[in-house]
Amino acid sequence: MNHDHDIPRMGQGLYWQDLQVGQRWRTFRRTVTEADLVNFINATGMLEAIFIEDGYEGGAIRGRPVPGALTYTFIEGFILQSMIQGTGLAMLELHQKILAPVLVGDTIGAVVEVTGVRPTSQGNRAVVTSRITVSNQRGEPVMEYTATRLLAGRQTA
Repeated sequence: MNHDHDIPRMGQGLYWQDLQVGQRWRTFRRTVTEADLVNFINATGMLEAIFIEDGYEGGAIRGRPVPGALTYTFIEGFILQSMIQGTGLAMLELHQKILAPVLVGDTIGAVVEVTGVRPTSQGNRAVVTSRITVSNQRGEPVMEYTATRLLAGRQTA
């Protein structure tokens, strides 16, 4: 008989019972590269001149700006790999505000703050709301968003 289910899973995310309003975490940081930009715009079709032409004359931003969607997905990747791996059930709502451009060569990271935990009436689940503030290497906020997710609860015996 295999009893491996009693061994904790490496990288397991947090269950809603582990969360409380006001808890905060810092994500790891990541430097955005030219390869990241090229791969992202090719995968998504975001072939806008400001992203594909270095020094685009019609652009309002100096340097190599990256789509806000790329910034968001890098931070969500950190959150998925740590906070919600195996416990995240659904993204229910997202409100996002871009505060400043992110350029190739910038290093981004975020602070995640739990702002709400509301258990549902069935299924051992909860609606969890968090505020995510993304900053660059200078500590300047570049994006803020709130995410409302459905998270699983701890298994009951």
